[in-house]
Amino acid sequence: MTVGTALGWTAGVAVAFLIGSVNPATIIARLLGKDLAASGSGNPGATNAGRVLGRRWGVVVGVLDVLKGLVPTLVAGQLFGAHAAYAVGIAAVLGHIWSPFLKGRGGKGVATTLGAILGVHPWVALVVVVVFAVAVAATRWVAAGSILGAVSMLVLAVLIWTGHAPGDVWTGLWLTAIGLLVLARHKNNVIGWWRQRRLP
Repeated sequence: MTVGTALGWTAGVAVAFLIGSVNPATIIARLLGKDLAASGSGNPGATNAGRVLGRRWGVVVGVLDVLKGLVPTLVAGQLFGAHAAYAVGIAAVLGHIWSPFLKGRGGKGVATTLGAILGVHPWVALVVVVVFAVAVAATRWVAAGSILGAVSMLVLAVLIWTGHAPGDVWTGLWLTAIGLLVLARHKNNVIGWWRQRRLP
């Protein structure tokens, strides 16, 4: 890796993190006179925006969150290749999850993760979307779709490592990393579901 390439990667990661840190849900809510932190689930993401501001605004926020992951990843991939796109994609997701503009708070990273995947591996994004849609349709629970979508990333990573799906070891590691990030952000949902299942 040349010095110029290294600097390009560093700049790309920094810019992607800042782009990811911009939170459309919070901005739109404030423009409409709402405080997402004190409404609904308190989460500054598309699902809570749809719940508090209305479905139309939830869709708008979701699209913007996808673009936060998609655009930087696409640009990095075109300029420096897939491995740079992986680094930039994770940076965008981390920015969304731990936004310095929200004092370290942020959304759960689902839409931004989808955008990052779409920018590098559209076929993986298609699988994740299908799993998400089927899970939500079956359970009427968005968190279930997000959790199972993240699990599907881990399954695809294993298939890649075993040679049953296209990609190299870095693709598998990347999918594992962002899949675990999304699962970690939904740990309270998983714990709550497990406790409900154990109630008599």
